[in-house]
Amino acid sequence: MTEHLSRKSPPDPVVAFQKSELQPILDVYGRLVIAGEARDYAIGVGPDIATFAIFRRYADSPTWRIEKEPALASRQGQYAVYGLGGQVLRRGRDLKQVLRVFDSRKFTVVR
Repeated sequence: MTEHLSRKSPPDPVVAFQKSELQPILDVYGRLVIAGEARDYAIGVGPDIATFAIFRRYADSPTWRIEKEPALASRQGQYAVYGLGGQVLRRGRDLKQVLRVFDSRKFTVVR
């Protein structure tokens, strides 16, 4: 009797935040929650980009998105913070430097 072993192909590579990257992001999120600027977050992973979305209200579009795109690491930098309208607030190679955009000014959401 011959057993048929099916070979599974390895899973497609996925871009995700590492634990060392999530800690400073969660620190920023916590400060936004305390300030009343954020109420929820979502994490998305994909073949090209990992996203940490911060929501002001539960049912809204994300107010800010922190993205990691390794394909841009040697050019513009793999980390970026986007605002509500999709505008790039800051981009760079060092995550902590990019997250300083949250320290530099008070954010107000205009609808």
